[in-house]
Amino acid sequence: MTKAEKTRNFIVEKTAPIFNMKGYAGTSLNDITAATGLTKGSIYGNFANKDEVALAAFDYNLKNVSSRIDADMNKQVSVKDKLLVYINIYQKFIDGTVSEGGCPVLNTAVDADDTHPELREKVLKAVLGWKNKIAKLVESGISTKEINADHNPEQVALTIIAIIEGGIMISRLTAKPAHWNLIMDSLKKYINSLS
Repeated sequence: MTKAEKTRNFIVEKTAPIFNMKGYAGTSLNDITAATGLTKGSIYGNFANKDEVALAAFDYNLKNVSSRIDADMNKQVSVKDKLLVYINIYQKFIDGTVSEGGCPVLNTAVDADDTHPELREKVLKAVLGWKNKIAKLVESGISTKEINADHNPEQVALTIIAIIEGGIMISRLTAKPAHWNLIMDSLKKYINSLS
């Protein structure tokens, strides 16, 4: 890895939590320089503008979440247990042990919806990828008869995503983790009812 690549990675690692907490509009160049200890010239010597840093930070945050999910899923055998991994990983968003500031998909989707088309496109791609991954798991469960064939894989995937992201939003907004637990109990029941 070259010195320039190391510097870019350093900038992204240090700013990813800030973009996740403050959003694109709320993160200033001063926030970036304060987090990295680098000058504005060093930042702009490695990135053309704040947009490039934000896009790279989202990719970093998403990869962090995805790699944790994949690692936990690889430990599971049944499709249902693989689906339940989402509950366990996203629980860690509530207590702050996965990603400082919460879910990068939810945060960035809300932040970039009307303000940053490139960032919005990245989030859309992430959500569609997530939907497709869950749908494939459900299809796999249907083929092995672990999941009832009456279920529409895309509908199941969208329902799981909506419940998780809605649960995060409600529990963070109300500052009541108990709300997350109630919502996740409902999601567990839903996943277990797929057979």
